[in-house]
Amino acid sequence: MSSPETPAPERREVTVRRAPKYVPFLILGALVGIAVAAFIAFGIPGDENWDPSAVFGFFLVLCGAGGAVLGAIAALVLDRLSVRRAERAVVESVPESDGDDLP
Repeated sequence: MSSPETPAPERREVTVRRAPKYVPFLILGALVGIAVAAFIAFGIPGDENWDPSAVFGFFLVLCGAGGAVLGAIAALVLDRLSVRRAERAVVESVPESDGDDLP
């Protein structure tokens, strides 16, 4: 009987880097924007003609969107920094076993 030949392992060069996830940065930026809107509406004395909840709603849209944009910019900057710190590595494929090799 002939023994099955094992294929030669395939070697490839890959780039390894740590890239940020954008959604958490967007969410965190929006939450910070919401906190800023709440501080502006309820923490700073304003005009008596305006209801603080209406002021909060107005600034909620502006500060929430602005915070999300700033979070996206922060993620983009970190992504560019991770490209600079990328490392090259050589990987080698491992042939799959049929399960017959197990004791």
